[in-house]
Amino acid sequence: MARRTDTDRASSRKVGALRALVPFLKPYRLMVTGTLAALTVTAGASLSLPIATRRVVDGFGTSTEQLLDDYFLAFLGIAALLAVGTGARYYLVTRLGERVIADIRRALFDRVTGMSPAFFENIVTGEVISRLTTDTTLILSVIGSSVSIALRNLLMMTGGLVLMLFTSAKLTGMVLLLVPLVVVPIVVMGRRLRTHSRENQDLIARSSGNAAEMLGATATVQAFTQGEAVRAHFAGLTEQAFASARRRIATRAVMTMIVIFLVFSGVVGVLWVGARDVRADGMTTGELVQFVIYSVLVAGSVGALSEIWGELQRAAGATERLVELLNAEDSVQDPPVPMPMPRPVRGEIVFDNVRFHYPQRPGQSALDGITLRVAPGETVALVGPSGAGKTTVLQLLLRFYDPQGGVVSIDGVELPTMARDDFRREVALVPQDPVIFAASARDNIRFGRPDATDAEVEAAARAAAAHDFLAALPDGYDTQVGERGVMLSGGQKQRIAIARAILRDARILLLDEATSALDAESEAAVQQAMERLAKGRTVIVIAHRLATVKKADRIVVLDHGRIVAEGTHDSLIADGGLYARLAKLQFTDQ
Repeated sequence: MARRTDTDRASSRKVGALRALVPFLKPYRLMVTGTLAALTVTAGASLSLPIATRRVVDGFGTSTEQLLDDYFLAFLGIAALLAVGTGARYYLVTRLGERVIADIRRALFDRVTGMSPAFFENIVTGEVISRLTTDTTLILSVIGSSVSIALRNLLMMTGGLVLMLFTSAKLTGMVLLLVPLVVVPIVVMGRRLRTHSRENQDLIARSSGNAAEMLGATATVQAFTQGEAVRAHFAGLTEQAFASARRRIATRAVMTMIVIFLVFSGVVGVLWVGARDVRADGMTTGELVQFVIYSVLVAGSVGALSEIWGELQRAAGATERLVELLNAEDSVQDPPVPMPMPRPVRGEIVFDNVRFHYPQRPGQSALDGITLRVAPGETVALVGPSGAGKTTVLQLLLRFYDPQGGVVSIDGVELPTMARDDFRREVALVPQDPVIFAASARDNIRFGRPDATDAEVEAAARAAAAHDFLAALPDGYDTQVGERGVMLSGGQKQRIAIARAILRDARILLLDEATSALDAESEAAVQQAMERLAKGRTVIVIAHRLATVKKADRIVVLDHGRIVAEGTHDSLIADGGLYARLAKLQFTDQ
């Protein structure tokens, strides 16, 4: 998803962006209809009060006691109707808002978690989190409150103007002359408010992204004594967000002040003219009271609408940002009609003249014409210096990216023709930096196969040389390991990741420096487990420590994105090339 420029953003900051929420409201038409009905009832009840008031005022001197009692009973009936309608409106609109926001958050999370890694090269994870939380909270306030209040005030304003016209066409004409004076500041200052609102949300997202990044790197920040600098940077972003919010608040306050002053000044002027008409017997006192009440209702509605307009503009900016994510194009997509993964899976892997560069580094080839075939059941080790393209091979095999040239296939079927989840189910990955979730050790291992039994989980842990340390934890396998496995050492995390891969029992096994964080004794135990696991499976191993790949069926040497040699450990040593030089640095007996 390419980042939008400030100019692009400014041209689209309109309340009309809220139309993007309509698809989320459609499934709840009945609730929307009920809300509108409750709004209509409450607005109608409110608009009937001035009529009853006029009758009471005009009838004080002539009405019988029974008639006055009837009038006041009617007042109580209207109040009861107003109370019931308001309660129903609050319940329905609040429930609707919570339901819609839950759907939006789920849709957004589903969308983002399905994006390929290329997507996250263009956006900070903390910004995505900000959109999931801050932006959806803004929209919740609009759906669950502001829209309801806006519609009610719109009904009040429209109905009030119509009834004002029936009460006194002359005074209504004077009121309507004031409308342009009120609308102009709303339009002019509303544009500035939209600008400040979007700017404020962008700065909040930047601040959230920075916080998420720094909190995830606390140890590094403290180790390099950069805490003060990091705190200062975050404080700067926070102050920028506050300054933007202050500008937004000031603009909205001035707009509200101007609108309310103009509206109520007009009401005072109209009241002055009406009072003179009463003295001249042009209208009754009750009619003037009725007109004044309608004028106050209309003025209050206009003032409320001017305030809510700012809320709607803020929500429109938030909606734009969410729609950006929901409509983001992924560079890696499943085909409309995917081909099925051949069954049974043999595990043959073929790279045919594959060329690839990462999206953010178009001038630097990660793989330059790689051609490689891994036979079913073969163990192939990829070695070479850092940046040679080893991990890129695994990323293309998992179809995290698509190559710019050549094809990658499994069992003779090209990856882009299959559904990604279909062939990924046949692959188990142990990454160089193992991912540990904030859950129990058991749940972390079971992530490899959620339907596995406790016995199968423990068998996988034993095979990964993880059982002993897991059993020694305070609650054994059920111990909570903390966010990102903070309670575990690097080697323990790696063994849990290996156990997860063992439990998955996939036909293809990808090991990216899977034993790099293990001590010699644990590495030996895990190596034995890996050798047992590799039997009958296709295995691709990445390792800088060449001792871990000496027994591989074949070793492929990569350098600058190309295959420069391949063979067994002994044959590559005999050839005296790059592998021999790397081995000489690591093996004292070479």
